[in-house]
Amino acid sequence: MKKWIGIAALSTLVSFSCAAQWQVMEQDSRVSFVSVKKGDIAEVHHFKQLNGVLKDNGQFELSIPLMSVATGIDVRDERMQNLLFEVSLYPELKLSAQVDTKMLKEFAVGESKVADIDGKISLHGKQQTKTFSVILTKVSDNKLMVSSFQPIIVNANEFDLVSGVDKLRDIAGLSSISQAVPVSFVLTLTK
Repeated sequence: MKKWIGIAALSTLVSFSCAAQWQVMEQDSRVSFVSVKKGDIAEVHHFKQLNGVLKDNGQFELSIPLMSVATGIDVRDERMQNLLFEVSLYPELKLSAQVDTKMLKEFAVGESKVADIDGKISLHGKQQTKTFSVILTKVSDNKLMVSSFQPIIVNANEFDLVSGVDKLRDIAGLSSISQAVPVSFVLTLTK
């Protein structure tokens, strides 16, 4: 049950830049992940909070407070916060990426483009670089939507989360929890 990323999701969101700074609109954005327990029981979760910015130099930054994990069950949220993410030590997931500033300037209102963007995920004291396949849509001159074109897979071992997954499995009395989690996202940016 590694839900992050995507965070990666975050991640991935980062798509463009222009002459002004773009802000991620939290209420119109979501980073989601799917956990699989007992071999074939899949559940969708998300983060209730995130914030991000795409600067005019193309630098994209996204942060997700891990206390905002939302699984639909309060006790499970608390267990993920404390046993998996260890929020007292590692309160946030961060994603950073560099976006080609020319891409956005050449992007017409109403146009969509698919792009691969490399992003660095910082989670649980570890960093990994992943390629995010995204679809970008310029909704208006001051609004972009960036969505995952395909999910990104986050593995617990990449971020030293295996022992946390094991603790979750044990405390819930489950036979298994997958250590690979697909993450997807929709980010709305405005300026």
